[in-house]
Amino acid sequence: MVEAWYMDESAEDQRAPHRLQPNCPVSLEQLRRLGVVYRKLDADNYETDPCLKEIRQAENYSWMDIITICKDKLPNYEEKIKTFYEEHLHLDDEIRYILDGSGYFDVRDKDDKWIRISMEKGDMITLPAGIYHRFTLDENNYVKAMRLFVGEPVWTPYNRPADDFPARKQYLKLLSAEAQ
Repeated sequence: MVEAWYMDESAEDQRAPHRLQPNCPVSLEQLRRLGVVYRKLDADNYETDPCLKEIRQAENYSWMDIITICKDKLPNYEEKIKTFYEEHLHLDDEIRYILDGSGYFDVRDKDDKWIRISMEKGDMITLPAGIYHRFTLDENNYVKAMRLFVGEPVWTPYNRPADDFPARKQYLKLLSAEAQ
């Protein structure tokens, strides 16, 4: 089961857990209210997994690739890691499925506080278009992930502030509707 918590304000190594003391966990229901969708799948059999096939058909995830993030496999590794960790949003949902290894997705809550979501093998997450977020490896420095898209992939991150985009405005409407 995925684990999530509110982060401390430390600027130390981004790969550390950064838990508040005492720990302040975040439930799947709290994540759902932010528009974050979590699923647990069988990463050992992702190529033939009927659940993944069903999700891809239901959500119209027609495009996918696999990325391995580690020093030996990712060109411009240090630059990419810094880019992934800059707070940004996308105009489309971000869907990631961890096939091996582990890392963290950080998302902003409705009060602009950081929530860290620990992702490991078998975890799939969908971050809604317009949510401010970032990604980092954890202290294992390795993750292999499937990236899924509806239609052709769009890789463009829009660093904060990016509040004028329609995707951000739509996301804020979702948050206000959830609050009522």
